[in-house]
Amino acid sequence: MNDKIEILSVSLLEQHRPTVRALKRLASSLGLEFGWHYLLDLTWMLSQLRSVKGKRIVDAGAGTGIMQWYLAEQGAEVISVDRTSRAKLPLYFRNRYHVRGLRPQDLIPGAQLMRDSWSSPSRLRREIKPQARNLTAMADPRRAAGRVVVYNQDLHDLGELADASIDAVVAVSALEHNPPEHLPRVVSELLRVLKPGGMLLATLGTARDADWLHVASQGWCYTEASLRRLFDLPAGTPANYDDYDALFDALKRCTELRENLASFYYRSGDNGMPWGQWDPQYMPVGVCKVKSDDGWQTTDNSRPTTNDK
Repeated sequence: MNDKIEILSVSLLEQHRPTVRALKRLASSLGLEFGWHYLLDLTWMLSQLRSVKGKRIVDAGAGTGIMQWYLAEQGAEVISVDRTSRAKLPLYFRNRYHVRGLRPQDLIPGAQLMRDSWSSPSRLRREIKPQARNLTAMADPRRAAGRVVVYNQDLHDLGELADASIDAVVAVSALEHNPPEHLPRVVSELLRVLKPGGMLLATLGTARDADWLHVASQGWCYTEASLRRLFDLPAGTPANYDDYDALFDALKRCTELRENLASFYYRSGDNGMPWGQWDPQYMPVGVCKVKSDDGWQTTDNSRPTTNDK
């Protein structure tokens, strides 16, 4: 696999239909929903990764999103990194995915989680569905082949992860939440932990003529030139920005994505699809950067105080 920049075509959904079906089934079983373009992001990344069994993979900016759980189902050990704490991760995730914390503070004991949840009647009423899932999980025989290791940490400083200790890094629509001036430092840190020959796969938002901030998602959209600079990609790295208009038109007409918007879009006007109205303002773009055998190059030695979310 070589470096590349690829605006994600909706044709990916048909080209990789078994993967799309598997992602939808898993999301339904876990009570998760997709961001409006995440099926494209996830399908593209998984097509690049191919076999992940036995691999050690960082999910950068993971939150509780589906990528980490899918990879664990396929037999990977996933280091789930996010600055937002997952210390109170529900038991139905912990049981099914052999979840542990990288450090003691990254995950509170399951028994304490149950005591806290049942101690307040009002809280119990609010969380009746999650509690039912937790109780069901205790008897659920399904167990993933891999596991998930929670690491509550900023992406710009992954101090507990050793140099060249990770087989691949994935970042699903996460890196664009860094200010552009801080992103090279994050990329450098992700490359530091990656083994030579390993892939950094990231999806971000596109910009045709100039970088701009998508206010609703607080995510930056980037031109081809900016992505080359931010990820330190050679001038000859393949890209398909010449097809920008045709790809955007196809995205806007995509029935599958339009008709499967997550329920949370319909509850607010302050999101990527206000009040559930299908009106894409940008396209997702995938960046693949392969770590060279001679290591990585740090392009920014500063350590910013902001991070992946």
